[in-house]
Amino acid sequence: MRSMIEHTGGYVPLPTPSEMGKWDRITIEEFGIHGEILMENASWQCLWALMERVEGVFSRNIAVVAGPGNNGGDGFAMARHLKNYGARVKVFHTRSLDSYRGDALYHISLTKKMGVSMEEVVGGNLSLEGYHIVVDALLGTGFSGELREDYLKMVREINRVRRDGAYVLSVDIPSGLNGLTGRPSPEAVYAHTTVTFEEAKVGLYLPEAREFVGEIFVGRIGIPSFVKEKDPPSYYGITPYILRSIPSLGDMSHKGRASHVLIIGGSHGLTGAPTLSALGALRSGAGLVTVACPWEISSLIRMRWPEIMTYPLGGVGERVWKGDFFDSLQKEFSRFDAVVLGPGMGRNKGAGDFVSRYLRGEHPPTIIDADGLFHLAQDRGLYPLVGRDTIITPHPGEMARLLSSSVQRVQADRFSSIEQACSMFSCVVVLKGAGSIIKRRDCAAYISPVACSNLSVGGSGDVLAGVMGLLRAQGMEPLQAACTGVMWHGLAGEYLKEKYPLRGNLATDIADALPEVRRLWQRER
Repeated sequence: MRSMIEHTGGYVPLPTPSEMGKWDRITIEEFGIHGEILMENASWQCLWALMERVEGVFSRNIAVVAGPGNNGGDGFAMARHLKNYGARVKVFHTRSLDSYRGDALYHISLTKKMGVSMEEVVGGNLSLEGYHIVVDALLGTGFSGELREDYLKMVREINRVRRDGAYVLSVDIPSGLNGLTGRPSPEAVYAHTTVTFEEAKVGLYLPEAREFVGEIFVGRIGIPSFVKEKDPPSYYGITPYILRSIPSLGDMSHKGRASHVLIIGGSHGLTGAPTLSALGALRSGAGLVTVACPWEISSLIRMRWPEIMTYPLGGVGERVWKGDFFDSLQKEFSRFDAVVLGPGMGRNKGAGDFVSRYLRGEHPPTIIDADGLFHLAQDRGLYPLVGRDTIITPHPGEMARLLSSSVQRVQADRFSSIEQACSMFSCVVVLKGAGSIIKRRDCAAYISPVACSNLSVGGSGDVLAGVMGLLRAQGMEPLQAACTGVMWHGLAGEYLKEKYPLRGNLATDIADALPEVRRLWQRER
């Protein structure tokens, strides 16, 4: 999905349809900009977007499919501009012209005066044969539920001519797509370009919407900035420019100033997970990384990766986690700037005892991942002990365990799932997966637009935990560290997609790509 919504601050606002509606109402009723002006501005944005993307647009046959509401009104206004520039344009409208109201009716009257050809569509019987361009102004972001049969027929006709070569531009959102969930209901228009107004709606940013929206173009229509600041949205999108917030060390720095990350994990048969977390931290820029693990496990890590230090726990030959390991390790916490707790720790009782003692004691800034989350879910009495400055990183299965739910329910409504988790934890919660969501209680949710199959490989999440560990060790606030880590890790996956378009990359490749990805996005663009 190409996008015109990048923002140098690292985040873009993503209002829900209802929040956007509130901005409109305040602008019209309190600030005093007439709705007809907002609609006029919207129609010009659509025209400019089309002119930039289609060569010789005014020599083409253009169909505008106008629905019954303000989205249709935008279509009528755009048709007037097209006619004014000499285009062969026709509006197919879904209700009688005299039944439109408000702002749409005003623009219909102007479109009539311009002499634009119009035809009412009855029962969804729409034929777009012979049209080179289709403007989808059928249904806007206020649509919810399931498409009626007549609208479903029109959506299918728009998609048919698209397959035959017509260029499709959707007004505000592809018709049939839910503006909150980004999912078709049950089908939606496949647009080449979606011109959305003022800010991208949250549903457009989600991976589920990617194949429908095409390129997103955000057209400013005149909503005053103070209106948006007074009523900020519930969601924000993370952009690659967030990588510019990563601290940089000067050439005179040494390893001791470059942060020391502690990875607590590893067990018999599970040495890879803490190693990958350590590599994630090192490739992100850590000066030192230490893995704390049972004595026997430490030798296996040292033999493979000389760059990773180890802190053996227990006596010689110890291979099983025990709760009292915490006593010896706690004495060393002052050496470390951040901790990643859980990768490859295993699920035996001793590991659970260690996690319990860790959460009950004083410890450095922490990311809880993998088996650390498993043991956390076994004892809800530990939930209040997870501090506000902690980050937890569950994938859907781990989230289901934390919520005593199921993966199916978590994935069916990821927003509700993370809200529920935030009601249980005061910390930053990262719900991983396509379109990862990051949230903390009483705070907006932040969404990654990345959905990349190259990240769906064993050990990928361990690398991500290490990246977040490094960012926390550098002093970055938990929410910012989580958002930055998710985007950095996601961009590494997209970078690898060029080399491995059919997958086949390893989790170590994700870690190895991190420095180059940072270089690409921190330079001027």
